[in-house]
Amino acid sequence: MSSRRNLANAVRALSMDAVQKANSGHPGAPMGMADIAEVLWNDYLRHNPANPKWVDRDRFVLSNGHGSMLIYSLLHLTGYGMSIEDLKSFRQLHAKTPGHPEYGYAEGVETTTGPLGQGITNGVGMAIAEKVLAGQFNRPGHDIVDHYTYVFLGDGCLMEGISHEACSLAGALGLGKLIALYDDNNISIDGEVRGHGDTPAWFLDDTPKRFEAYGWHVIPEVDGHDPEAIKAAIEEARGITDKPSIICCQTIIGWGSPNKQGKEDCHGAPLGADEIALTRETIGWEHGPFEVPQEVYDGWDGKTKGAELEAGWNARFDAYAAAFPAEAAEFKRRMAGDLPDNWSEAADAFIASVVEKGETIASRKASQNALNGFGPLLPEFLGGSADLAGSNLTIWKGSKGVGKAECSGNYLYYGVREFGMSAIMNGIALHGGFIPYGATFLMFSEYARNALRMAALMRIPSIFVYTHDSIGLGEDGPTHQPVEQIPTLRMIPNMNVWRPCDAVESAVAWKAAVERRDGPSSLIFSRQNLAHMDRSDDQITAITRGGYVLRDCEGTPDAIIIATGSEVDLAVRAAEAMSGKAVRVVSMPSTDVFDAQDEDYRESVLPRAVTARVAVEAAVTDGWWKYVGSGGAVVGIDRFGESAPAGELFKEFGFTVDNVVAAVNGAL
Repeated sequence: MSSRRNLANAVRALSMDAVQKANSGHPGAPMGMADIAEVLWNDYLRHNPANPKWVDRDRFVLSNGHGSMLIYSLLHLTGYGMSIEDLKSFRQLHAKTPGHPEYGYAEGVETTTGPLGQGITNGVGMAIAEKVLAGQFNRPGHDIVDHYTYVFLGDGCLMEGISHEACSLAGALGLGKLIALYDDNNISIDGEVRGHGDTPAWFLDDTPKRFEAYGWHVIPEVDGHDPEAIKAAIEEARGITDKPSIICCQTIIGWGSPNKQGKEDCHGAPLGADEIALTRETIGWEHGPFEVPQEVYDGWDGKTKGAELEAGWNARFDAYAAAFPAEAAEFKRRMAGDLPDNWSEAADAFIASVVEKGETIASRKASQNALNGFGPLLPEFLGGSADLAGSNLTIWKGSKGVGKAECSGNYLYYGVREFGMSAIMNGIALHGGFIPYGATFLMFSEYARNALRMAALMRIPSIFVYTHDSIGLGEDGPTHQPVEQIPTLRMIPNMNVWRPCDAVESAVAWKAAVERRDGPSSLIFSRQNLAHMDRSDDQITAITRGGYVLRDCEGTPDAIIIATGSEVDLAVRAAEAMSGKAVRVVSMPSTDVFDAQDEDYRESVLPRAVTARVAVEAAVTDGWWKYVGSGGAVVGIDRFGESAPAGELFKEFGFTVDNVVAAVNGAL
């Protein structure tokens, strides 16, 4: 039977071999954290390599994602579908082993990590999901949701501000099933973070005190190369149930490399053939590149234990189902990501009621109405807001707050943490069992931008809600008035962006976001009231196609006005003012959804023969030229706003009937 050290050395050997073969990568972190990983994965992590999606598995997140060969080695050794050939293809095109762990490439990778700090934040989201799901489904004597979230993280994660946002909230929520293992190796790419010689320090935080202040249980100064010390620390952390735990593991980066361990030299570059040979000798690894003896595989194998763990859970779930059949069926539905059987019919009925009311209201209010309409149908809703619930209108009649003691609710008070909120939502979505939505002012999507990108990259269904969508915000001024945010959100690949023009489009946008399973949605709503638009049944159906003819004319149009959100009403009034011209108005609440339609449909809405086109949107104009062409015009805003009442600002920046009519006439 292989010793713990020999099992850990398999990770070290595979990691340095893969990085060397690729001539690219980060061997230091996997080599330094191998002992920690060995104890966690062999003694504690509840998982089943034969069923990587087992719902009650522990979640493992490698937040310091540059050390990706650590998780790839672990997946290979424990019996996942990660072959030795996959390891040899590290960092190569279309491999299961990209440079940073990518969700969807290899089974067992729970989230995409690389942008530092987001992994720990995803982990907070996963732990929240576990806590809330347990609160909603567990019953006395029947704990069907009972798993941990373990996160490996390094100095870089702790330097990123998002880690503060997430870890502070984790402490407030008392996430006792979250355990972070901090790789305290004093090294980042630039060298020793606490300084050395003539190099000044750049990270002198007292991490234990920092996390104590957050309300975490802190286990300091653990020897990260002593399996017994690591085991004792994990035992201690698992014994604390009312707060998250951080285990501060003091390690040596690149452990085992005689000339490069403890130095930045092994952080982000191959060790080199000569150093690898010396390392093999130093650690006693007597095997060639990518060679692992059977006894080491036997020591790592997780399939037998994993099957036993899942079988035990299946038996417990069967007992739960016998006692609580309705709850068991609901749990299976939610974890499968299926919508309720009555969803489509009931959602359409709600939209019909919105049409019938024909209200002139702010689209943020229409969004809240949609939550009240859809919320009772969707117990999987897990909403929240970054401290602006009263403005974002994200609390609906069935909202119930989640707190340290109250874990069965469906609403999170995120505080002023836009970036943290968004990455936490991604973790919730990745965990499963919920449809997460979270809100802030559109302007502050900037703080969250990289989390939005990660949601799109991972193709997960997070719903980002943004209100106060333009200079219509008014008196708060240009610091709060978004002008470039809508266009840049549209530029994120795989992000569906909706900017509805009234209550009906708002309800349809929400329905589309709920039904989308292959990526995130950004829903953008107004502060000010928006007029109701009359539509036929066919037009209501066409909203789901992203763009449609809202107001048509006889015959071939002389001109087409395209608009979104609050500017649709302006476009309609401008068209009506041009009584001598045949003017079509196209509402385009989602440009990317429209772009995904077939060519015949797009041609029916925007016929090529009509070159006199004007786009109207209170935002930066650049993205609209692909719709209006070089002979068209865009009424937009290519500068920052001003502080004044909304009505005055719209006049000041040319959002008037006269100006739109002039733009159309100029295009004719």
